[in-house]
Amino acid sequence: MDRPKLLLIDGNSLAFRAFYAMINQVDRFVNHEGLHTNALVAFNNFLDGIVEPFDPDYAMVAWDAGKTTFRTEKFDTYKGNRDKTPSELTEQFPYLRQMVQLHGIYSYELPNYEADDIIGTTAKKGQAEGLEVTILTGDRDMLQLVDEHIEVWITKKGVSEVEHNDLAMVAEKYDGLSPDQIVDVKGLQGDTSDNYPGVAGIGPKTAIKLIKEYHSIPELYEHIDELKANKQKEKLVAGEADATMSRDLARIRTDAPITFELSDLKYTGPDYEDIIPFYQQLDFKQQLAKLASQGHVAQNSTENGAEAVDAKPQAPLNLIKADDTAEADLPDFTEAVSLYIELDDTDYHTAAPVGFVIGNDDQGYVVGRDIDVLLTGKLKDVLLNSQINKHVFNMKALYVVLHRYGLNLVGVDDDILLMSYLVDTNDNSDDLGALAQQNDYYDVQTDEAVYGKGAKFAIPDDDDVFFEHLGQKGRALNRLPEQLLQQLNEREQTELYETLELPLSQVLAEMEIDGIKVDSQRLLTMRTELDGRLKDLEKTIYSEAGHEFNIQSTKQLGTVLFEEMGYKPIKKTKTGYSTSVEVLEQMQGIPIVDAILQYRQIAKIQSTYVEGLLRVIHGSDSKVHTHYLQTLTQTGRLSSNDPNLQNIPARLEEGRLIRQAFIPSEPDWLIVSSDYSQIELRVLAHISGDENMQMAFKNDEDIHEATARRIFHLSPEDEVDPNMRRKAKAVNFGIVYGISDFGLAKNIGVSRKEAKDIIDTYFEEYPGIKQWSEDIVAFARENGYVETMAHRRRYLPDIHAKNFNVRSFAERTAMNTPIQGSAADIIKIAMLKVQNALKEQGLQSRMLLQVHDELILEVPKTELETIHTLVPQLMDSAMDLAVPLKVSSHEGPTWYDAK
Repeated sequence: MDRPKLLLIDGNSLAFRAFYAMINQVDRFVNHEGLHTNALVAFNNFLDGIVEPFDPDYAMVAWDAGKTTFRTEKFDTYKGNRDKTPSELTEQFPYLRQMVQLHGIYSYELPNYEADDIIGTTAKKGQAEGLEVTILTGDRDMLQLVDEHIEVWITKKGVSEVEHNDLAMVAEKYDGLSPDQIVDVKGLQGDTSDNYPGVAGIGPKTAIKLIKEYHSIPELYEHIDELKANKQKEKLVAGEADATMSRDLARIRTDAPITFELSDLKYTGPDYEDIIPFYQQLDFKQQLAKLASQGHVAQNSTENGAEAVDAKPQAPLNLIKADDTAEADLPDFTEAVSLYIELDDTDYHTAAPVGFVIGNDDQGYVVGRDIDVLLTGKLKDVLLNSQINKHVFNMKALYVVLHRYGLNLVGVDDDILLMSYLVDTNDNSDDLGALAQQNDYYDVQTDEAVYGKGAKFAIPDDDDVFFEHLGQKGRALNRLPEQLLQQLNEREQTELYETLELPLSQVLAEMEIDGIKVDSQRLLTMRTELDGRLKDLEKTIYSEAGHEFNIQSTKQLGTVLFEEMGYKPIKKTKTGYSTSVEVLEQMQGIPIVDAILQYRQIAKIQSTYVEGLLRVIHGSDSKVHTHYLQTLTQTGRLSSNDPNLQNIPARLEEGRLIRQAFIPSEPDWLIVSSDYSQIELRVLAHISGDENMQMAFKNDEDIHEATARRIFHLSPEDEVDPNMRRKAKAVNFGIVYGISDFGLAKNIGVSRKEAKDIIDTYFEEYPGIKQWSEDIVAFARENGYVETMAHRRRYLPDIHAKNFNVRSFAERTAMNTPIQGSAADIIKIAMLKVQNALKEQGLQSRMLLQVHDELILEVPKTELETIHTLVPQLMDSAMDLAVPLKVSSHEGPTWYDAK
């Protein structure tokens, strides 16, 4: 008959290991109340990952009751060398104890004793009463407790891995010694961690050798006179008192006056009713999702700020399998429905639909694998009915997919992806399950949990599994809008969502569908030209080096530059010499270095842009169809990928020439580019209310020249030289990003003192900007977020971080976000106005791209004059500022010529 299992856990040891396992993320794991949770996260994972599968009959976590114990009375500097426990960990201990109890584990501490003594006493008592005992700890001193029915598991790599130790393992580690002899080894060698001395000069190997020969410290000293006279004997004689004391301090007590019986340690498993609100308080969304998948569901309602909980699972879904249901028997949907199409790949321009769900709680959820069922009959009528509201996830992608089948999606009022993104830009996911959990809805699993990821991604063949997941997605899409809309209302973001972001998603979808034509022959010609440039640069580099080598190899390049050619290394890494761009730019003027920098730039243009674009040109229309990411950045700026058309190099001529390959899709059409002039500085002038900067813009002055005159105290007659303007431009844009004197000094090549003087003078000349920058950081500290002019909000959890660098970054972000984010809002509003005007006026011109502050259109020559008037006018009027918005517009046969 198997012996019952007793599990004993060293609470303090594991708490410290859990904390330091995630120390680099301590300021990232903070709940909504400001409580650090990194140790709680790791400790909870440990309980779920080890304790639950172990399934003990009895369990206890022992804690240290305080720093004062019988050991500190014997030796007052015992553990005295340890650093003070970080406050970020100290604040978590009450919750760690609560977590243990909610997992159904007995929690215990005993004044004047350590957790080790509680565990030692309980372990021996448990063994005596017929239990199989397992001790979990990070402290190897516990190995002295190993016995026939007592194992000690030592945590490794934080708390995620454990090393099992039984009698055989202890004998192997201590060269045949028994567990109870470990205290004698510790007594001789001492312990720097616990700060007891042992015998000075006696290390672990010598200690083990002596105890093997003499069995224990008392026996060793009984035979001390027999030892050969040498320095080791002198050390032992001099250290006898320390050895005896250290042995006593190292010995874990097995007779501590514990006040519980073994029957009190009965393991009951988690208390689901109370652990759910506990997890909600800690913002443990993944744990709540896990419990929900097991049928333990939290239902959100607030009372005095806390969430009430109903641990009962929701009613089963009313799933209607389309393949098993006749067309006539499908529901006649007249009220709002959820709509979701599952794809076999993330590229919604080309991915194949593999499943769908449409429906609501009242009439059921129609699910199926065959997309044709959705695109015909009753269900198609629902899609085309603008009076039936659709709850969707990622309207832009859904619009593109349905457009491929000749349908224009209408009636979308609720895009959960967009709504959740606006509520908190820190929590954005392209997985509906993950996003639902971020918004405290736990009934739907993530796609990774159901489908796997990477090479293991697979849509389940089992209809029950697949359709249940689709149905849960449908129900989530129905349940989430009300909560998210309430949050948008509270944040004054409803208008931002309804009149800007939601309609913009359709505009972006239409731009993606249209795509932009690329002249592949021009790219092939460029590839040949760049190959020639690279070969010429290779010859130059090899000639300077005296031999051929792999130019792309950091190691080989470092050897050539710093060993063979003898240049002084600027920076070393763990693997050798650094040859980063930053390092090489400091070495400019050296012929081989200049050639290497050119080689790298051209090689990147060749691989990333020329080859990259050639790979993604669609054979059917000779166009590239980028993906605009509307919910990625925390400032609200759009980004583009597959391919990234916003990042084509502008500084290097070879990079700019890439734009020659972007051409109109029709004969006798032109590319038109309209872009804002210094929009972020204009926003800064408005938002700060600074009169001097506003005056410069109202007078249509060159803002960088105007700033140069102020910071260098020039008279109106004095000429601003190019170097002065360059420095003024750097400080103008640097202020937008909260630049430091160190950063400015590095950017413009002056001393740190001179940079500080420039910044101080700048703030004297633009006092409104100085006041605003101080006010916005203070606002962020008080409220935890900042906003754009359109109420786009960005939360800054690191604004109170103790780490200076982390906190400083949050402060710079507090300054930059309202400026960059408001500029992003302005161009988004302009895009909507332009698209609406093109449709309303029946123009053929098409908006193709948005590249930060620039809009690119393709325009028939017959509409050129109209577009040159219309687009700048609409962009100028996008938002009413205290200074004029200025737009320049140019055309040409290619994007390159339109600049």
